[in-house]
Amino acid sequence: MSEPQDPLRSLFKEAAATGQSRARSAPLSFITERAERMRRRRILALAVGACLVFSGAGAAVAELLPDSTGTTVPATAPSTPRPSPVSSLPSSPRTSPPPTGMPSPGQSASGASTAPSQSNPPR
Repeated sequence: MSEPQDPLRSLFKEAAATGQSRARSAPLSFITERAERMRRRRILALAVGACLVFSGAGAAVAELLPDSTGTTVPATAPSTPRPSPVSSLPSSPRTSPPPTGMPSPGQSASGASTAPSQSNPPR
């Protein structure tokens, strides 16, 4: 069976033949440069991915580890108690309040102050 003549089909065949005759392969230097760029990108992507994995793992480990700032208790109690250190500083003398009914120094028996008032100096 013979196919009917289609003008669009014949134009496409002519364009394909022209393109095929003019087609040339890319120069070898262009192909190797493109391959090298792709290899560098792949290595960079792997390095960035590895850094992200390691930093994420480090952060997870740091979060899971117990906090070392707290005080720790020894595993076993000491067998003999250690003596407490003696302070070389003398302790301050403690004053006790006077017994009830007796005036303290500077006060009269009624509880009023006997010290001269400093708010009104004599003129």
